[in-house]
Amino acid sequence: MAKRNSRPWIVSDELWLLIEPLLPVPAPKLVPGRPRVPDRQALCGILFVLHTGIQWEYLPQELGFGSGMTCWRRLAAWNEAGVWDRLHAVLLTKLRSARQLDWSRAGKRLQPCPGRPTRPKSGPSPVDRARPGSKHHVLVDGRGVPLAVSLTGGNRNDVTQLLPLLAKIPSVAGLVGRPRRRPDTLLADCGYDHDKYRRLVWARGIKPVIARRGVPHGSGLGVHRWVVERTIAWLHGFRRLRVRWERRDDIHEAFLGLATCLITHRHVQRLC
Repeated sequence: MAKRNSRPWIVSDELWLLIEPLLPVPAPKLVPGRPRVPDRQALCGILFVLHTGIQWEYLPQELGFGSGMTCWRRLAAWNEAGVWDRLHAVLLTKLRSARQLDWSRAGKRLQPCPGRPTRPKSGPSPVDRARPGSKHHVLVDGRGVPLAVSLTGGNRNDVTQLLPLLAKIPSVAGLVGRPRRRPDTLLADCGYDHDKYRRLVWARGIKPVIARRGVPHGSGLGVHRWVVERTIAWLHGFRRLRVRWERRDDIHEAFLGLATCLITHRHVQRLC
């Protein structure tokens, strides 16, 4: 997508101008002590963990990003405040204002993520000898821009996240008229072949184009499937998302939301 940065965990001025207004105001300190690590440095530490997959306690102190626990607490607080969801909506608005969002079709796909037995959003994977893990569900537009992502257990059926992902698409303004939050067409493979869900997708005003089971190859969806696969490859280019090490669901979801924002921001840099 763009020239690779040798230090991608360094927050650029352009990205920081978008994130800073969304961060919650820190509470005043009740007792004197060491000064608070600046938010921008803590975000660099979070990005370092996301890109390298290093454990929190091994975050190098010489980088000046604060301790691993400081970055961990900051990530949890920002995710609880909905920073990544709002940032994603801002980036999508920039793309739509430049007419760079392709609403003509959207693709749905998932990717298993091995891990440890943790909370409800982890379970025995039926395709990996019942080893514990999770699934990343991704919905993208025609260009591969992620519109919505979600996390479920490895034992959850793929089709269960079809409607929740459609409902999770934010309202995207940027042009004259109503904000938009639904594509014209939804493309999916035969794992989503259920007439019940076709009717529900139609009821949302979206045309379902879903491959049917038992039909010889030649549905024509393969020419568009690579767009979704490429976005999943971008997500799993962040080493922290390849294997789920977090015991808490919200921390892994925070990493997933942050990675989604970074991918969307790359599209903004390239297309806007």
